[in-house]
Order: sequence, then structure tokens, then C-alpha cells
Amino acid sequence: MTALSEAATSEQAGFTAAADQPYSYVRKELSEPDWRRYPGWAAVTEAEWCDPQWQRAHSVKTIGQLRTVLGDLLDDRFYADLAADQEQCATMSMLLPPQMLNTMAPLGAPERRRLTEAFYADPVRRYMLPVLSDRDPTWGSHPYAERDSLHESDMWVVEGLTHRYPTKVLAELLSTCPQYCGHCTRMDLVGNSTPTVSKARLTLDPADRQDRMLEYLRATPGVRDVVVSGGDVANVPWPRLESFVLQLLDIDTVRDIRLATKALVALPQHWLQPKVLDGVSRVAHRAAARGVNLALHTHINHVQSVTPIVALAARALLGAGLRDVRNQGVLMRGVNAAADDLLDLCFALQGEAGILPYYFYMCDMIPNAEHWRTPLWQAQHLQMSIMGYLPGFATPRIVCDVPYVGKRWVHQAVRYDRERGVSYWSKNYLTGLDEAGADALSRVYPFYDPIDSLPMSGQLWWQGNHCAPTSEPCAP
Repeated sequence: MTALSEAATSEQAGFTAAADQPYSYVRKELSEPDWRRYPGWAAVTEAEWCDPQWQRAHSVKTIGQLRTVLGDLLDDRFYADLAADQEQCATMSMLLPPQMLNTMAPLGAPERRRLTEAFYADPVRRYMLPVLSDRDPTWGSHPYAERDSLHESDMWVVEGLTHRYPTKVLAELLSTCPQYCGHCTRMDLVGNSTPTVSKARLTLDPADRQDRMLEYLRATPGVRDVVVSGGDVANVPWPRLESFVLQLLDIDTVRDIRLATKALVALPQHWLQPKVLDGVSRVAHRAAARGVNLALHTHINHVQSVTPIVALAARALLGAGLRDVRNQGVLMRGVNAAADDLLDLCFALQGEAGILPYYFYMCDMIPNAEHWRTPLWQAQHLQMSIMGYLPGFATPRIVCDVPYVGKRWVHQAVRYDRERGVSYWSKNYLTGLDEAGADALSRVYPFYDPIDSLPMSGQLWWQGNHCAPTSEPCAP
């Protein structure tokens, strides 16, 4: 064998070894599932499907409406399972735009049994349309779960304005969305009341609330970053949202503005409206002239949700002048808690849709969420598993939003008791809940793994020392 052939053989062997990786990247074109596969949408035209008003008017809010769309393609046991969850467990009411529903079981199935099983297994369905059999039958809620688990309302400086971080605020302009996620961290405030949760309510007139927020920001020059959220800003009438953003841009100390909307994936038709894109262009050019970073943050949890119309909307927003469109997903069992799922999603976002993978949050400790939540060790493992595949700027951080602390990278825990599932975290700033001169910066704060993920010794410790499983695990 010549030196040249030896080199070629070695190179070929190296290529084979490199291809045999834990994850193999293959570029995949985005696809839009054919909505006409469902009886209720069989006659829906493309023009109707692309109309945001049609999407809103035909959003699925009840089991009866879901039956109208799907006909008899699902078994009655699924509908019964769904009804039981809505009555006993759901912290969010059902609200699914057709676009979002259409990404569940995207291939469909000609037989009822196959489609029913596909729906049960579907990752998008698991968090957007939860059923009772999804829930943990023993530990439906963690003993330390709270309705407002991050204590955002406790840190309101005016109604809806959370000043949690030294230089950043969260402005909740409203308490509604075009879609409701089962795991919503703001389940205490957002959406309609359910049989198990009577929601808190915003009381001020929207215009008055915004005026008070702006007054606080003008008087607080230490705040440079404003997240405009809710709810979902896609439900704020565009003229009112534009007015608010333009007034933020008139505050010299505000340097970053982020608009938060899951509707980019659930209702991309909204963001493709010419009147909305024209408005985005106006505020984006004003922001650029002032040197302010204006971005849009969205919430996409699985690659199935990244379709061509979602990519079209994201790129249209970038074309209108936004600095970035970024994704903040939530890490959830049965949805995306595997390295392949996260990498598939991130490559679709970054490579095909122009959306920057930014964060994956561990699911917050709200009631009835234990079946979604992941233990810290798994989140740490996933962070390591996705390193090295994506460009560094597009490699998301997996973070834990620790009550009374804030976002922490999952490897920043001070210590971790794996047996009992308790991690401890420190912080480097004070919140409005911390008293001056107290030990807030020298103590540690706990966060808890889902109890069903613990070894049996840990589960028995929780049962014996803190909270025995309830016979009605879904009652918050």
C-alpha cells in the first residue's frame, strides 16, 4: 500500500468514526402538515388557513370543538381522558389555534386506533393538550409547588411590573394569550379559571397600567432591560403595543426591549400581517436609531412546531428590523428531555427559521406539573450532551429559575442531594423581597427534583417527613 493510499484509508476511517456520533446531523426541510387530513378542516382553503382572524375564530376551546375537527378519528377513551383532566387537574383552560393543533400527530393515520396512539404519544399534545393519564398518579404536585412559583406578583412595583433583577423588569401588559400551555408558569394569573384554579386578576385599566409602568421606569434609571410580556403580546392590539414600545424608547436609560410571544409558533399568521410588520419596522428603526436592542422572544418546545410558515414569520420580523428572534423553551419529560430532541429543535430553529436557541428552562414548580418536570441531574446531563454540535452562539443554556434567586445555569448549584432531590443555590443580588442587611447574599435557596424521579429511599423520606401522597393528587 502506498503512502497516498494509506493516508486516504486513514482519512476515510476518520470520517467513518466521526459520522458514528451520539447525534448525527442531517439537514431536514421544514414541512407544513396538511390540515385537510382532518374532517373538520377538509374544505379549509390556504387563504383561510393563512388568515389570522380565521385562526383565532376557529381556535379549539372545548372537547366538542375538538371532536368537530377530528371527527371520529380519535377513540372515545381519549376524549374521556381529556375531560377528566380538565375537571380534576388542568391549571390552564383549553385554547388551541388550528396552527398549533395541526402540528400534533402531523402524519395523521387512516385508522382510529393508530391516530389515538399517535395523539397519546405526541410531544406537542403532551404539553398543549394534557390528559389525566399523563399525570403522576402519586405525586401530582410537589409538596412545595406554588401557584406563583417565582413570586413575580410579590415583586410587582406597580400592577403587572415585576422588578426581580437589578437592571431588568418584566412588564405584564395583559393576562391572556392566543394559546394556553398546560405547564404555564403564570398559571396563577394567565387565562381563564378552571375547576381547580380560580385565577388572580389584573384590576387596572390597561392604559392606566401602562402609564404607571412607564412612570416607574422613568423614575428608576437603574433599569435598562424591559421584557414586554403577559400573557402574550400578540393579544395586545398593535397600536397600543406600538405606543408602549415607542414610549419605552423615549426613556434614555432603557437599552434592551424584548417582546415575548408564543404566538410566533402557535399563530404565526398574526406576525405576518402587513399592518403588524409595518409597525414592527417603525419601532425597530426607531430602536436602531437610538442604539437600543429590540428583539422578539418566543417559546417553542419541539421540532414538529417549526413549520415553513413559522420560519416565514420569523424571517419577516428580522427583515422588518428586529435585532434577533430568540427561543426560550421549557425542558419537559415526554416532550424534549432527550439530547436528540433538543438538537433537532435547535438546528431547525437556527438553521431553517432564523430563530436563535437561547434558553431551555427547567419546568417550574407549579401545581400538577410533576409529570413534566425533570431532575437537575438530567438537565445537567442534557446540557453536556448538546455541547459541541451547534455554533457556540446558538447553543442554548439550560437554566433553573430558582424561587427568590432567578435564572441559574444548571451547573451552578452550590450543592445537590440526589437521594432527596434537593439542590441549593446562591445569589449575587437583592430582590424587592429581601430586607436590607439580611443574609440574602450569604444563604442558599432550595429547589426540588420531581419526587417520582428519586430513588425509593428518597421517595420514602418525602412520604414520611413532608407530605404523604394525596388520594386526590390533582387538587392544588
